[in-house]
Amino acid sequence: MNKLNTKDRAKILSVLCEGMGINAASRVTGASKNTILKLLADAGEACAIYQDENHHNLKLKRIECDEICSFVGMKQKNVPEEMKGLFGIGDVYTWTAIDADTKLVPCWHVGTRDAGSANCFINDLASRLSNRVQLTSDGHKAYLNAVEDAFGANVDFAQLIKLYGNGGNAKDDTRYSPAECTGIEKRRIEGNPDFYYVSTSYVERQNLTMRMRRFTRLTNTFSKKLENHMHALSLYFMFYNYCKIHKSLRITPAMAAGLTDHVWELTDIVNLITEPEPKKRGPYKKKAD
Repeated sequence: MNKLNTKDRAKILSVLCEGMGINAASRVTGASKNTILKLLADAGEACAIYQDENHHNLKLKRIECDEICSFVGMKQKNVPEEMKGLFGIGDVYTWTAIDADTKLVPCWHVGTRDAGSANCFINDLASRLSNRVQLTSDGHKAYLNAVEDAFGANVDFAQLIKLYGNGGNAKDDTRYSPAECTGIEKRRIEGNPDFYYVSTSYVERQNLTMRMRRFTRLTNTFSKKLENHMHALSLYFMFYNYCKIHKSLRITPAMAAGLTDHVWELTDIVNLITEPEPKKRGPYKKKAD
């Protein structure tokens, strides 16, 4: 069976990390769509395992959290009645956290926008930190119990609530962008947060950076399968944390957080992929005449 060499794999991963869709990546690299999807799955799984194992005992100070919506398979309004409520079809939310100083994304979670996903995400975040942090989220009520359960009183938690011009309703089905923001309210929830640093600007900018083709609503490049959606996110966050030099820091977020001492190349990500062991063949037995 023909196998791509490390250089060709790195070239494919580079266009995927830049947000290119599978069909476009196939045209640019000359690789088949099945080959690209197989590489995406292998690299995404390897990146998820590596970051899960290494993002622990993080000495971060100011964490911002947010959720970003996308859809898998079809838009929520097109989901058949018998499939409504089935996770992985229709609306899917990616919960993200970012450190305001190092710009590291310590963890993320793909789920729904409910209390269950909030608990999974915040508990995962809390398990990766080694010290007390200041935490800021938007006004989503699911954060309240999730942060209380995960951190208790060992956190300085505040919410930044945006006020909108249409009576506070930013979820208008006739538009893809929120209504005009007319003001904000900073609300202390737990501990003693410094209101000067109560902000979600960095995580919202990170969500904008993360808007790969899979997040584009008016095209056919959306994720068809939840597994591929999650693989693409794992690959993207690995590239963002370890390979991409942040413009203001002049180093990668992983270097700023002390997780590595050098800028990773895409070949380093390729090398994370574990090759399957060859199947062992039994001894040859001659058939009886």
